[in-house]
Amino acid sequence: MTTCCQLNHPTRRHFFAAAGTAVLAATLAPRNAQANVIDEPASKADEVFMRQAIEIARKAGKSFAAVIVKDGKVIATGYNPLKVDGVIHDPTAHGEMVAIHQCIRNHGADALHGATLYTTGESCPMCMTAIVWCGMGRVVYGVPLERLAGIMDQVMVPSAEIAKQAPFLKIGVTGSVLAEEAWTLFKT
Repeated sequence: MTTCCQLNHPTRRHFFAAAGTAVLAATLAPRNAQANVIDEPASKADEVFMRQAIEIARKAGKSFAAVIVKDGKVIATGYNPLKVDGVIHDPTAHGEMVAIHQCIRNHGADALHGATLYTTGESCPMCMTAIVWCGMGRVVYGVPLERLAGIMDQVMVPSAEIAKQAPFLKIGVTGSVLAEEAWTLFKT
């Protein structure tokens, strides 16, 4: 019996394994999807909906809040109830996720396709990936990730970077909308 260590030359099995690995690697390699991310300037409507997200956060005594808008109407809202009385209940219950779940409950998942999500702070990778999988058309955030990282732990992958990795979706990303106003939520 010949063992791997006794082989001095590659066999057909090694050749086909290497070829299969190369094909798999090429298939799984990241595609250049940068054209799918649309950097859009903020509009007056963006400021109106961002102020709604800021107000939801302020009323709830939270920093993070989200508003989902479709056809000019708010269809879902959520804030980050991560801790209640110092106890962590659900580490995935970020404002964006809460709003997405509310939307699905009240309107069905199809309502999320092409919708815009407004959030007081830039979405974390978990939330941004959920936004992509929901097929939303745009994300608008207040405080950028770099600034949030100065006061709390953050996974440093910007929203636009996650959107770039989704070649199947065109998504607009608009940042720093009313950033100073939203920042007041995080300083308290």
